[in-house]
Amino acid sequence: MFVYSIRSSTVKFFGVLLVAFLAVVGIIFAGDGAAIASAAPGEINYGGIKTEEDRIAFIEGFGIKVDKESETEESFKMPDSFDRVILGYNELQKKQGLDLSKYAKKRVTRYSYRVSNYDSDGEVYANLFVYRGKIVACDISSADPEGFVLPLTLVERDKLK
Repeated sequence: MFVYSIRSSTVKFFGVLLVAFLAVVGIIFAGDGAAIASAAPGEINYGGIKTEEDRIAFIEGFGIKVDKESETEESFKMPDSFDRVILGYNELQKKQGLDLSKYAKKRVTRYSYRVSNYDSDGEVYANLFVYRGKIVACDISSADPEGFVLPLTLVERDKLK
């Protein structure tokens, strides 16, 4: 025979936890997608990127609009050891839960799209680096040599028109 007792404080604790969870879920689904941009890196699905539509849908999921006709594609082999520039870029990627060091010596493909709704002087591009249907790095960057490079998944909403 098995006997188990539950204290009322335990029931209250789990009740409050359930209400808080439902409130968070309600906020996410009631919003206009703003929760996507503030999602934790572990909550973003970087896989299943096989077609142009998949790539554009991923980018536009963060409120970024791209010119579909501007797509450029370039395949290259990642170096086996990273220099100072790539290490700095990898630190940027780690902020969004990605790590390029896992892909040393692998052939990746970079897809770039011109962004049409980012508030900046000059042209801005969204870049996805894909390996076997998975995004291994992504950013939004200015074409200006004095410009910026930011994690794509952490773009500030107030910069989008």
